Amino acid sequence: MMDAVGYTHLAAGLAAGFAAIGGAIGVAIIVKAVLEGVARQPEQRGTLQTLMFIGVPLAEAVPIIAIVVSLLLLFVV
Repeated sequence: MMDAVGYTHLAAGLAAGFAAIGGAIGVAIIVKAVLEGVARQPEQRGTLQTLMFIGVPLAEAVPIIAIVVSLLLLFVV
């Protein structure tokens, strides 16, 4: 039987892990779409790359926030 601290650590680990998986899937979807777009219309490569460089950090922001929340769970709560 775990106590409250054990459950807090478990929740922090699950939050960080699932956030990392979600971020990786999001980045993979964005890059896949850009590669397909460049393959179809090579002249749009610059525009698609710019959109990818904007979209990938937005997809990575959610895991970073989740890791910060999980660190707060570990060390503050």
